[in-house]
Amino acid sequence: MVLDGPFEWLPVEEPVVVFTLALAVFLVAPLVIRRAGLPGIVGVVLVGALIGPNGLGILSLTSAIELLGNVGLVYLLFTVGLELDLRGFSKAPENAALFGLTSFSLPFVVGTALGISVLGLSVPASALLAAVFASHTLLAYPVANHLDITKNRAVTAVFGGILFTDTLALVVLALVMGSLDGGLTPLLVAQVLGSLVVLFAGVWFVVPPIARWFFQNLSEESYFEFLFVATVLFAAGSLAEVLGLASILGAFVAGLALNRLVPRGGTLMNRIEFFGNAFFIPFFLLYVGMLVDPGVILDGPRTLQVAAVVLGTMFATKWVAAWVVSRVQGYDANERGVIYGLSVGQAAAALAITLIGFEAGLFGADVLNAVVLMMLVATVVSPWWTERAGQRLARETAVEPDEGDDLDPRILLPLSADAERRQRLLEFAFVLKEADAVEPIHLLTVVQPTSGETEERVAQVERDLERAAAFGGAAEVPVASETRVNHNIASGIVRGSVETRADLILMGWDANVSFGRRVFGDIIDQILRRTTIPVLVSRLGHPINTTERVFLVLPDGIDHHEGFYEAVHVVKRLASKLGTPVTVLVMEGETHQYERLFGMVEHEVDTEFRTTRWGGLLETLENRAGADDLIVTLSAREGEVGWHSELAELPGRLVELPPRSFVMIYPRHGEPEYAARFLRFD
Repeated sequence: MVLDGPFEWLPVEEPVVVFTLALAVFLVAPLVIRRAGLPGIVGVVLVGALIGPNGLGILSLTSAIELLGNVGLVYLLFTVGLELDLRGFSKAPENAALFGLTSFSLPFVVGTALGISVLGLSVPASALLAAVFASHTLLAYPVANHLDITKNRAVTAVFGGILFTDTLALVVLALVMGSLDGGLTPLLVAQVLGSLVVLFAGVWFVVPPIARWFFQNLSEESYFEFLFVATVLFAAGSLAEVLGLASILGAFVAGLALNRLVPRGGTLMNRIEFFGNAFFIPFFLLYVGMLVDPGVILDGPRTLQVAAVVLGTMFATKWVAAWVVSRVQGYDANERGVIYGLSVGQAAAALAITLIGFEAGLFGADVLNAVVLMMLVATVVSPWWTERAGQRLARETAVEPDEGDDLDPRILLPLSADAERRQRLLEFAFVLKEADAVEPIHLLTVVQPTSGETEERVAQVERDLERAAAFGGAAEVPVASETRVNHNIASGIVRGSVETRADLILMGWDANVSFGRRVFGDIIDQILRRTTIPVLVSRLGHPINTTERVFLVLPDGIDHHEGFYEAVHVVKRLASKLGTPVTVLVMEGETHQYERLFGMVEHEVDTEFRTTRWGGLLETLENRAGADDLIVTLSAREGEVGWHSELAELPGRLVELPPRSFVMIYPRHGEPEYAARFLRFD
């Protein structure tokens, strides 16, 4: 480039330089703004305004930035749908519906009226602006999680209510955008509602079975899973545009459809979050920032007037909504304060709707700038208010701090030298770990020495374990691997469990291997006899994330086993992470006793209890369980409390049933005091 003057080379047009500047903004801006106590997304928007065409003019709004900005917009709404807590919503949908509808309707009605009367906006523009702040983003979720109040009844209502607020905001967007050509007529409303039905039905009923089939059959290379998800989200966005709706609505519905098939903490979710947080969404934020015109604020009070109306209306109506819901539901003052703090959070989703209105000519630069100011204020107020009320709520409910060892189990995962389906075993282990895992998963392979081939076999095993450890790294779960040489494989595994201080052993079982002695064959049965910690023996015929329901088999008397509560905790955590319901089959016992005991163990899951008999167990499972269900059996070791002779034959019979996957859990024994840490006392 030729420089005839000090600034004649601006704006930068060289593609590589533009891309470098953008990445530098994504890296530096969040780090700097976080030091001021604000979310990183704010920094990208502010720097975008500074270097954009309305600021210093370093970058211009090229077609490439506009393309990536719109891609990031669609990707953002997909992640919103993907990360919604549908399980929390399903537990108490009426509470979530009450909060969501109240928290949206009051700000929307008042905001629309003030937009018309005070700001002088048109009816469509006023309705769309009101929809922007009538919805909310859970900016303060990390605060609630840190205070351990996420399971409070009021807090879960807010988490579920976001499904209503976000969906209603997008429906308003669809109606407003459709009315631009011919006004809001009954025919238009019918067309939009019909398009919404087609979109929701098409994506909701078509995508999950296809995704489940894909994950089960074509996931040898995990990056194909990400490409599949990306294809689905943009295809759903394209379908929405064909139906005359905004593409972000299609992406949001695609996220909802894939919600239960992409578990948090897994490799696929981490890839989705990585590409979104590192690339797509920052480009959207940069694009929005470049559209902001700081000069509008200096030209007159209009931007400040719009911001004052928006902020005043949002804070006042959200408080009234929190008060009304609290009165109806019987929430106390601290619960009311927490739900208010959570509901006033605004972030990138608000910018997404605002940007569409701006590009459609409904909003001017003053409204766009005002929404940015609203977001800045909300990102300060929401976490501060939530922490202020949440601390009082936490003290009031006397929540005990969690013990890290209980929440982050040390897992020993032995892999045979020719183990199949290693990826599925690893994914199972990831689900058993917590999201912020500290303790690594210990991979162990024991090689039996053979004349002249031992070193070569050890080298091959180590290469295999390195690949497995890399897979764990992609899921952001620490993995440690070790290869041992021992004539007795069971001895090597038992010693490994002692040296790693494992909390449980997770093993795979090839159902095609002859039984030999006892239940599973010589090696696993030796491990069961020589260990006291929980042992999970699994046969995973489908990816764990595609599980639709967990069937838990409880032999009569297993509730008297000293490791019962820990085993139930494992099952409930598994179901909680997968977002699946649990059907408990009580063998020849009283269900009300087990319902009470289950309620004493941490994690809330949708659970139903049924009574059956050993003679009818297989028939019950065959009739009720599907191919994508997981059968879990709590089985005492032979001779212990809760042991029944039918358990010796059960694994071989489960292989013949439609569910392709089952797990036998052998609870801990010899440490009766260990169970207390898994109980909760209200």
